[in-house]
Amino acid sequence: MQKITPFLWFDSQAEEAARFYVSTFDNSKIVNVSRYPAEGAPRPAGSVMTVEFQLDGRDFITLNGGPNHPFTEAISLFVSCETQEEVDGLWEKLTADGGGEVACGWLTDKYGLSWQIIPTALLKLMTDKDRAKAARVMQAMMKMKKIDIAKLQEAYDRA
Repeated sequence: MQKITPFLWFDSQAEEAARFYVSTFDNSKIVNVSRYPAEGAPRPAGSVMTVEFQLDGRDFITLNGGPNHPFTEAISLFVSCETQEEVDGLWEKLTADGGGEVACGWLTDKYGLSWQIIPTALLKLMTDKDRAKAARVMQAMMKMKKIDIAKLQEAYDRA
């Protein structure tokens, strides 16, 4: 296991969410499911306590801890995408079944977890040495929910 591992608190959907995330990203798998013991547990004996899984080879853990700590946008998972096709595919999967679009490449999935689905082109164009071009890219991005690489490039190229 890696030294620092994201640990995601769910009410009771830890296994469902982990399976959803594993089905969404390549090179991903469930590693272990642990269950609450028969006595002294805050949840029913035998119910899922934690799920260890990997997304694109990175370790994560989910916990069924109850409704006390819902997700907020104060933390998100950043996904770097090489192509518009990858952005579109992840966007569609992660916003399905109750997820929602936010702004500037941010979305929430059906569990309320925030994600940033960001093409590598955005960072490249926004950090260009030509500050006028970079500013146009920023202005274009601020009008988007899902990032559109072609529209960013148009803003960058505009004279």
